[in-house]
Amino acid sequence: MGEIAARRPGRPAAASRRDAVSLARRRFLAGERIDVQAIARELGLARATMHRWFGTREQLIGGVVADLGVQRLRALRAAIPGHGARALLAGFDAFNREVATAPGLRSLIAHEQELALRILTAGDGLVQPRLIATVRGLIEAELVDPEFAPAADPDVLAYAIVRLAEAFLYNDAVIGLRGDTERLRALEAALLGLGREAARG
Repeated sequence: MGEIAARRPGRPAAASRRDAVSLARRRFLAGERIDVQAIARELGLARATMHRWFGTREQLIGGVVADLGVQRLRALRAAIPGHGARALLAGFDAFNREVATAPGLRSLIAHEQELALRILTAGDGLVQPRLIATVRGLIEAELVDPEFAPAADPDVLAYAIVRLAEAFLYNDAVIGLRGDTERLRALEAALLGLGREAARG
């Protein structure tokens, strides 16, 4: 109520935190650099406000990437019919292929590799823990299928799937694994208790 009362008549409302996140998200998806100061200027926000909302630039980018990752994982799984290991594998494979070609991630890794890998793979960051939690939730939802016999409990399995994806998609480019979605699919199939035929799709 106080916030509404503080607005001056005829003056546009100040941009919100959601506006800042939306602008950062649009820039990331377009493969553009997320510049906190530029976002603040465009939205008419103070740098102190951006700092209060997001802390550091790294946290802002991490939040954007984590939100997008969780949304896409859930949406891709929801779009796949059926249940059990095969449906999970199809969802994870579709997600991995999107990640491997995503302009935003490709641009971030190409221009700021050290920062990108820290954002994407830090165990105490925003991205990896949320992806693991999302994958775990998707796995747990399939345990009602009597034919689903994963090789490990959901916590361990989710961690393994996310960490494997990190290695095969962007973390170990030095040994030629970046973007290797086919071998990644085969390993995920094994973790989900599926054979080679399923791995080949």
